[in-house]
Amino acid sequence: MSEADPVRRAREEGRTALTEPEAKRLLADAGISTPEFEVATTVEAAVDAASRLGFPVVVKVCSAAVTHKSEWAAGAGVAVGLDTPDAVRAAADRIFEAAADRGIAADVLVETAVDLDAGTEVIVGGLRDPSFGPVVLTGLGGVFTEVFEDTSHRLAPLGPRAARSAIDDLRASTLLSGFRGRPAADLDALADVVRCVGDLVVDRDAIAEVDVNPVLATADGAVALDALVVLEGAR
Repeated sequence: MSEADPVRRAREEGRTALTEPEAKRLLADAGISTPEFEVATTVEAAVDAASRLGFPVVVKVCSAAVTHKSEWAAGAGVAVGLDTPDAVRAAADRIFEAAADRGIAADVLVETAVDLDAGTEVIVGGLRDPSFGPVVLTGLGGVFTEVFEDTSHRLAPLGPRAARSAIDDLRASTLLSGFRGRPAADLDALADVVRCVGDLVVDRDAIAEVDVNPVLATADGAVALDALVVLEGAR
């Protein structure tokens, strides 16, 4: 079983979703940038990983049994802006304890922190619609996804022009174009993410849904900060 094919591995293990590291490796193979990260199996390994990556870091629960990390275990699933070994130690310990209490297997993902104020958060999702086939959703991301419901939809696969139009159709596109003196986002890089997500759903029949939220769109590019990949048969 090849580590380079997380979808196949998940299928062979009887799982219906990829872990976040698996999802991010799948995105990286498709050409989508992600923060640098390591997976730790102990508290001290998480501290060592943070030291190698460089502070500040983000610490997250890493388990196929946990798909909505920020809501898990009363907020224990995600800790951001950790800038000391003790802070990482406490966050990792909290995750391992919560996982043990719930009887699930979990590791800890440690990744380089990204300055969210440097760009705009966007959601890019892909799914296999029963009527239309592969569809890509683009919209304002992060905590604003459900608040503003500002999204566009395109049938996949998309060419560069269609991917760019999916962004331009958003009411929030003004935020990406340099609102109130902020640097304009690299819209071509963001369009590449839209296109690549569509290609993943088209090319991989086993994938039912891809949820990349948020993608941070900055003047320097677009980086996928979180990712969920759900496999067919999970719904």
